[in-house]
Amino acid sequence: MTLDLFAGVAVDDFAAALEWYERLFGTPPAFFPHDTEAVWALAEHCLVYVVRRPEHAGHALLTLMVDDLDSRVAGVAERGVEPENRETYGNGVRKITYVDPEGNEIAFGQVPPGS
Repeated sequence: MTLDLFAGVAVDDFAAALEWYERLFGTPPAFFPHDTEAVWALAEHCLVYVVRRPEHAGHALLTLMVDDLDSRVAGVAERGVEPENRETYGNGVRKITYVDPEGNEIAFGQVPPGS
């Protein structure tokens, strides 16, 4: 069974969000379904879209698990985006959370090797 992720983030200011998410993800969107939606293909079967939906803006909570959190965070910092929060859980899982200008929380996490 194949599982695809197509997670959405609602924003009010689409132009500002487009610029911010390009810096967060380190790449322009893979495609634009229409004028107010942008889609990033972050991995095989893993897509995140940003869409202008003011009535829902600022409420997204996404955590994307990566295999090299330190490199990811360093790359995001080089593009001028700093995390809002850094956490390490008792089981060793680390989570770095970024908050976009509208309050959406996008985090990157990493499970310790060998877990």
